[in-house]
Amino acid sequence: MTLTAPRGSAELIRAEAPVLAHNYHPLPVVVARAEGAWVEDVEGRRYLDLLAGYSALNFGHRHPALIEAARRQLDRVTLTSRAFHHDGLAGFAESLAALTGQDMVLPMNTGAEAVESAVKVARKWAYEVKGVPEGAATIVVAAGNFHGRTTTLVSFSTDDEARAGYGPYTPGFRVVPYGDADAVADAVGDTTAAVLIEPIQGEAGVVIPPEGHLRAVREITRRAGCLFVADEIQSGLGRTGTTLAVEHEDVVPDLVLLGKALGGGIVPVSAVVGRRDVLGVLRPGQHGSTFGGNPLATAVGTAVTELLATGGFQRRARELGAVLDADLTALHGHGVVAHRARGLWAGIDIDPAVGTGREIAERLLREGVLVKETHGSTIRIAPPLTIGEDDLHRALTALRTVLAA
Repeated sequence: MTLTAPRGSAELIRAEAPVLAHNYHPLPVVVARAEGAWVEDVEGRRYLDLLAGYSALNFGHRHPALIEAARRQLDRVTLTSRAFHHDGLAGFAESLAALTGQDMVLPMNTGAEAVESAVKVARKWAYEVKGVPEGAATIVVAAGNFHGRTTTLVSFSTDDEARAGYGPYTPGFRVVPYGDADAVADAVGDTTAAVLIEPIQGEAGVVIPPEGHLRAVREITRRAGCLFVADEIQSGLGRTGTTLAVEHEDVVPDLVLLGKALGGGIVPVSAVVGRRDVLGVLRPGQHGSTFGGNPLATAVGTAVTELLATGGFQRRARELGAVLDADLTALHGHGVVAHRARGLWAGIDIDPAVGTGREIAERLLREGVLVKETHGSTIRIAPPLTIGEDDLHRALTALRTVLAA
């Protein structure tokens, strides 16, 4: 048997180049191990993870309760398909419905699948319940949105990088400015099936709508007799200091889309949760997924709901979010032009004279902190909700150092 010496970061990155499709431009770090808020590369260097898998790792890397739930399930059964019942599905659905205050759960795998499912359900509901003529249903969406990368979802993206080159595009969507309730009201009509928005736009740079916007959208959709669909795939499950971001305005949508953190950073798990009379339009054979609601996914997903049911992670996000907001405010005029924060989630606009978002991310990497740039001069911060206050200060001190340099 021949033993091969472990390769370093540079060698592994070069090895990826000829065989991987170049749909990502990752930072030059090769992660080999992780725990909590920390990751370690193949050469033993440690980094604070302030991206947390785009909020898929709300509970940190390898949270012991989630790892244990997965291990227990791995010893029993991992997949049955929905052709049969399994003993974990009902419990998962009940716990997720209770956590979100909704009636019914449609389990899927990825966030994009959850959004696609909601589009289908909204259209079906419009034809069967609202009485929209077949083929005429429209859905109102917001500029700057990010709902996924399928052909249908990029059809109503306003980001040319995500959209260009994938036509012909799926019709049936009306795009309005984000946070503009009057524009939503003008776009809604007799054929409107739903208004689909992110309560906070993540990919756009953690863009928070004006106070009262979500309540206004809820009222507009109620008056128009259409659905309010909230995409909480990034903003939900504790990230903003509440279980769902819509709770900041005491709003209850008709459908809520969940993903990312629902799988605990272990397996892809997503779900559409909502009113029984809306999800109830689906009947056997009309929608499905081979892996949706599989035993391993529901075991991890149930453990996630149990962690959130205590309210401790939501409270921690609020408390540490106040620290994050204060530290970022102190950086205004010192390399930071502006920032937007809600809970442990922030978009930070860097002074272009200091560097691009990518350049700042690369400099932070050298300081042992991982972040992600978006839209030129903005970086996003979304640390695990388990991060310690000292580590959060450590990361923000590194940002100050990088900006000053």
